[in-house]
Amino acid sequence: MINYNVDSDGIATITWDMPGRSMNVLNEASMTAYASALESAMKDDKVKGIIVTSGKDSFIAGADLEMLLGVDTSDATKLMEQFSQLQKLFRSQETGGKPVVAAINGTALGGGFEICLATHYRIAAANPKTKLGQPEVKIGLLPGGGGTQRIPRLIGVMNAAPILLEGKDLTVDAAKGLGLIHEVVPAGELLAKAKAWLMAPAGEQVVPEYAGKGAKPIDGRAVQPWDRKGFKVPGFPGGQVWGPVGVQTFIGGNAMIRGKTNGIYPAPKAIMSCVYEGLQLPFDAGLRVETRYFVSLLRDPVAKSMIRTLFFGLQEANKLARRPKDVPKQEYSKIGVLGAGLMGAGIATVSVQAGLDIVLVDRDQAAADKGKAHIAAELDKLVKRGRLDQARRDAMLAKVEATPEFGALKDCQIVIEAVFENREVKAEATKKAEASLPKDAVFASNTSTLPITGLAQASARPKNFIGLHFFSPVEKMPLVEIIVGKKTSPETLARAMDFVQKIRKTPIVVNDSRGFFTSRVCGAFISEGHRLLKEGVPAAMIENCARFAGMPVGPLSLNDEVAIDLSWKIMDQARKDAEAAGKKYQGSGTEDILELMVKKLERFGRKNGKGFYDYPADGKKRLWPDLQTHFPADPKLLYGEGEEKRAKEDEIKKRLLYVQAVDTVRCLESKVLTNPQDGDVGSIMGLGFAPQTGGAISLIDQVGVKQFVAECDKLAKKYGPQFKVPKMLRQMAASGESFYGNYQPAKAA
Repeated sequence: MINYNVDSDGIATITWDMPGRSMNVLNEASMTAYASALESAMKDDKVKGIIVTSGKDSFIAGADLEMLLGVDTSDATKLMEQFSQLQKLFRSQETGGKPVVAAINGTALGGGFEICLATHYRIAAANPKTKLGQPEVKIGLLPGGGGTQRIPRLIGVMNAAPILLEGKDLTVDAAKGLGLIHEVVPAGELLAKAKAWLMAPAGEQVVPEYAGKGAKPIDGRAVQPWDRKGFKVPGFPGGQVWGPVGVQTFIGGNAMIRGKTNGIYPAPKAIMSCVYEGLQLPFDAGLRVETRYFVSLLRDPVAKSMIRTLFFGLQEANKLARRPKDVPKQEYSKIGVLGAGLMGAGIATVSVQAGLDIVLVDRDQAAADKGKAHIAAELDKLVKRGRLDQARRDAMLAKVEATPEFGALKDCQIVIEAVFENREVKAEATKKAEASLPKDAVFASNTSTLPITGLAQASARPKNFIGLHFFSPVEKMPLVEIIVGKKTSPETLARAMDFVQKIRKTPIVVNDSRGFFTSRVCGAFISEGHRLLKEGVPAAMIENCARFAGMPVGPLSLNDEVAIDLSWKIMDQARKDAEAAGKKYQGSGTEDILELMVKKLERFGRKNGKGFYDYPADGKKRLWPDLQTHFPADPKLLYGEGEEKRAKEDEIKKRLLYVQAVDTVRCLESKVLTNPQDGDVGSIMGLGFAPQTGGAISLIDQVGVKQFVAECDKLAKKYGPQFKVPKMLRQMAASGESFYGNYQPAKAA
């Protein structure tokens, strides 16, 4: 794992190179090996200085999250001792009396970057793709190897905030500009520059603060700034953390955290507390503060849920873990898109960015050209932001053929249909496209609710027919829901997954049903918002409670975004299909709201500037004032305060999350979803479901299956069958099971 070498000049090089892994990570085995090498260097009188580097393309990716996910969190004292060892190791590195250089040859994140921070000089190879930073906050944790203490002491609290509180990655040039690394050099010169710094004449002789009075002076290059007498935290006049500037910094920082997170994520609050408390203490005491907060977060179910879903679940999805085996990988070069509206043009945009040739088809040349203009506008945004140069933009746009002619599809390997959400319109587009497509081409329908098996009836080759449900706006939304029809072949599924991976989206695979998974659960969320409105809950209270529960927007705002008239059309199509099949239509009980908004008031949502919100010219949407006329609010909720109102707010938050979680379990029970992990990844990446829960299924495990069932029974009795507990979940509660009790993540490559 660790290669150790001492050259004839007395320079020890410790090279991380973990076998069988594409990246180095910090785990018990690698840290033990590193500690041994470091100790050897420190004790060897021949060693004048130490270089820490990597034998891989990257430096160190951070902690082994599989280890963190599997750690026993029942004993806090034991955890404190376990994780304080990392702090002691890094501290021994910077207080050993010998200068240590980090030769950063690639990405260094999390604990990997903290190793660098605990060296005395940091040199990075020039590479625009290298990422440096502390991303722990994104998975519900904080830097546990001294990051919350070293970074603010190096560059000040204000500069440290985006790195620690937002997990913002830095380029090597940005890190140098801030003062986190000292030099950026050509990759071929990295080790030579590191050795040259170590071989240079020793710096001033100083007595470090930790050495105490009467200690022997040592080479000042081997002493960190915070270990020197008279050190002051940058950014605070006189080094006073709790002075006027500190008051402004920390009070403003707390307000910012509250505003951005609504107080639902424990990690940002813990990070801010670490920084505030630690900077007022001696450095080693600050490290103990950090370890305490790290352990508290690790013991919180939020962190494990976020790690499981947002790292392992996402990783498995992006690596196509559900892809049928033994199907050759499909290499794509040319695709077709039917429909040049916002969805079709968005699909074409992300596809051309992935290097594909595009045939964009619509009813006439003007409509097709409008779609191509949308692509041009999106590429222009990237040019303006400096993420794309003009020549590449022009080359990309030249790869898009906009046409009304279906014959242009003759060389396409896959066609994505993104026409109007109407069965007859989609059937016509399918037949016209298949008349020109190669016999082995995949035909994918971008439908949000219509069953794929039914749509495939219009196809002459249903085994090649599949659903690809994109989310709007396609350019920003990372998820694609792949829907397998009854006749869809495994080969078609594999090739569809290859396409989703090609355009850098995250796929989940579901079986066919009306609404599939994401649209169905999205509908449950919106419908619960409608029910609350009918019950007299003020619209603002509904929306705010959703956000304070962790949802990105409230159900009324979301309904405006997806279009209220589309909700009406979906409901109407479902009713017609049920009647055609001789079945009774089972509605949500909120059809009257849709009918009022669409048929009587012509409020279709953002698309026509009128929905549950108004969309004035100034761009600042506002709740429609006349909602109060049509849905009078309960005065006690509108004007009341105190415990009763807070209890109601808590109940609303619970209803808005639980209604989605229950419906997700129904999808599992009916085999629409084939595993809990897809439910969690899909709910967060597609619906924005409260990320601090780890997803709709992980929420149930956090609450406890038995407790969740008991609470749903109460809600069902009080508010309706939308909270009725599925048989599967009730059986799990009775037998003491959980969804992730024995969860084992896939082994990292």
